[in-house]
Amino acid sequence: MMNHRGTHGRRQKEHAGLLQLRFVRVMALFALTPLMPQSAVATSDMKPDAGARPNVILIMTDDQGYGDLACHGNPWLKTPHLDRLHAESVRMTDFHVSAFCTPTRAALMTGRYPGRTGAFRTSSGRTMMHTDERTIAHVFRDAGYVTGMVGKWHLGDNAPHRPQDRGFDDVVWHRCGGVGQASDFWGNDYFDDTYERNGTFEKFAGYCTDVWFDESLRFIQANKDRPFFLYLATNAPHGPYRVDPQWAAPYQETATWGSAANFYGMIANIDHNMGRLRQRLDDLKLTENTLLVFMTDNGTSAGGKFPGLTAEPVAGYNAGMRGRKSCIYEGGHRVPCFVYWPAGGIGGGRDVDALTAHIDILPTLAELCGIAVPPAHHPDGLSFANLLESADARPQRDHLIVQYHGGAGAGAPLEPWVETCVLKDKWRLINGEALYNVSADPAQRNDISAAHPDVVQQLKAFYPPFWESVSPRLSAVSIDIGNPADNPTTLCSQDWYMPRGNPPWNFGSIRKRPKVTGPWNIHIRTAGTYRLTLRQLPQEANQPVKASTASVSVAGITAQQPVKPNSSGVVFELPLPAGKTQLKTQLTDQAGRSGGAYFVDVELLP
Repeated sequence: MMNHRGTHGRRQKEHAGLLQLRFVRVMALFALTPLMPQSAVATSDMKPDAGARPNVILIMTDDQGYGDLACHGNPWLKTPHLDRLHAESVRMTDFHVSAFCTPTRAALMTGRYPGRTGAFRTSSGRTMMHTDERTIAHVFRDAGYVTGMVGKWHLGDNAPHRPQDRGFDDVVWHRCGGVGQASDFWGNDYFDDTYERNGTFEKFAGYCTDVWFDESLRFIQANKDRPFFLYLATNAPHGPYRVDPQWAAPYQETATWGSAANFYGMIANIDHNMGRLRQRLDDLKLTENTLLVFMTDNGTSAGGKFPGLTAEPVAGYNAGMRGRKSCIYEGGHRVPCFVYWPAGGIGGGRDVDALTAHIDILPTLAELCGIAVPPAHHPDGLSFANLLESADARPQRDHLIVQYHGGAGAGAPLEPWVETCVLKDKWRLINGEALYNVSADPAQRNDISAAHPDVVQQLKAFYPPFWESVSPRLSAVSIDIGNPADNPTTLCSQDWYMPRGNPPWNFGSIRKRPKVTGPWNIHIRTAGTYRLTLRQLPQEANQPVKASTASVSVAGITAQQPVKPNSSGVVFELPLPAGKTQLKTQLTDQAGRSGGAYFVDVELLP
């Protein structure tokens, strides 16, 4: 398995010194902890005292780019609490993620390239990780931490892919890639929504971001006396751009392109909630020994007016970079990353310009917390803990590869070099052809490949081993049916496994009943009789199916029946064998036009 570590021999002495320093710090923290009786130490379910190891809070916002912060030079946006965190933190100024939501989340959770995990697109059945992937939550939970996840998951809505299936003890989250998208709870619109708490839907009061921070504060309060790992991933400022007008009002006269005022208002609300969270940590006397990380998932979505995905903005602010969310130029994947841990000596307002990435977060946090990542995990990421602890440390990472498999709109083939950026130092090789030096040319206006053929060849040589190891994992991942942890379960058309392009993934398209269908990849966990209820809108909508006949094909069985007038669902009961297969549906109207059932409730009957 590739690690891209380069030569480490020259760094062993330096790394040993840093490990010794970290050992001294950890021992000092243990000294603050009262000694326990020997019998307690032998208890298998013992939880270390909160003073022994740092708590970890990993915060990631959605679609907030590098330039969407006042501390990064934005002339309009006001982010005083994030500015304060920036001033107090070690800042990774050349930190990169994937260009879109799901791939970044898969990389962050596993420390592995997203293509390797199987979750490399935002719909079409490619948002779920292979079941052999282990997450950062597993790593920390196995080390005695209680793990919590709040907000946006976007790595699967059904077992065995939900956050509670992936190592998190306490979860409050919304389904799909955004609040109000197809598999999210029907009627959610950012205000007073219904979200899922540990497998049960629950109605919440208030604005989505406020709810996520409220739930985070609840988790922190409940676990303040033992080490915890909290992953807080807001859906804001992802579209649709909805926020209480009080937050958008200050930007109505200055941010006049598109939905920028609301976009900035959503960020201002996040900033306000960051202030609340940090105040609660102070009140609980947890600030000193809490490792706090702030980052975002990709480039900006609405922080500027872009003539195209790869263009520079003609209005707004993008920190001088070219490109936005969904592109492989710098503005698509370079994002903020602030790290603050007072007790660990990490802070002071220092910039680190070494190349780092989302896949490095897991090994970095594990090393800082004294947790060994199991060898079987095979992370692609490299710890940058040494860079956080010492201004004189040498970086571990030599280069990085960003590939947006399928490209924007999933129209590109899954082939080598398509939608790629190879990064080394300040060089950027785009699609194996165009070369840029972002130190001299941050907007990537001048292709200098002809002047530096040696650099082009050096960067090109990094790619084939990456593709050879990652591409075999760009394969289908199945959803469980008949899993006792999620029975019944509801399948949504966003997970149809389409050869190219996106299936219906939002209610704007589903309400039009598009005449298209696709298969779900499913794993029938238990042989038995299954009830399948075909719908065009979810059960909560209670809307009639607009079709005359319905059919279903699964595991070599095909069944068909007429649709009863005013029926909100068409029910089939079928005996199904255990194993992996595909499920495909058709709803045909009287004119002979067919489309799929966008929702199917599947239940293993007793």
